[in-house]
Amino acid sequence: MSTALPFIPYAPERYDEALMMQCATSFRELMERRRSVRFFSDRPVPQALMEELVRNAGTAPSGANKQPWTFCLVGDPGLKRRIREEAEREEHASYHGRMPPDRLADLAPLGTDWRKPFLEVAPWLVVVFKQVHGHRPDGTKAKHYYVEESVGIACGLLIAAIHQAGLSTLTHTPSPMTFLQHLLGRPANERAFLLLPVGYAAADRTVPDIRRKPLDAFLLRHV
Repeated sequence: MSTALPFIPYAPERYDEALMMQCATSFRELMERRRSVRFFSDRPVPQALMEELVRNAGTAPSGANKQPWTFCLVGDPGLKRRIREEAEREEHASYHGRMPPDRLADLAPLGTDWRKPFLEVAPWLVVVFKQVHGHRPDGTKAKHYYVEESVGIACGLLIAAIHQAGLSTLTHTPSPMTFLQHLLGRPANERAFLLLPVGYAAADRTVPDIRRKPLDAFLLRHV
């Protein structure tokens, strides 16, 4: 039988409206400068910084506070090489038969292909796993709720924290990703969700000249 948690006082920061707008605008401007990067420097990034960034992800809300995520921090060059090899094997198959023509056409302007050298060049890989269920102390299954939504929010916070710290990343999802579960020795209740190379952008990096939708294209006002 579950036991009710004690409730404690909560005192969030309160600002006047002008400062609230300033904070919102400042953060939006910061995030508008965020871009997905495929060209990384091999310049080292301290492990302590990476752990602090992942700690940000752990602040995300989750269904019934189950926190159904595992973040694997990979810096070992040999393991990164194996991840790259397996990812490129799956990506090669996807680009040469698995993906339908319309998806290939959508990707063509972005200049992507099956080659993923950034998986070795970036000093760190963060491999995110979703826990489809948990385990009680007696070993029986414990249900998790809204797993996709919870892990997705955690990843969004991590990406924002990475950018705020002056680093770059890329959301990479080689399909299928079962090789990550095997390479990293994750249990049967976990599934690979996202692979994030993290580091400094290369000095000669370039990004596609894309445009984001204006606010009125995705905000509906019912006031």
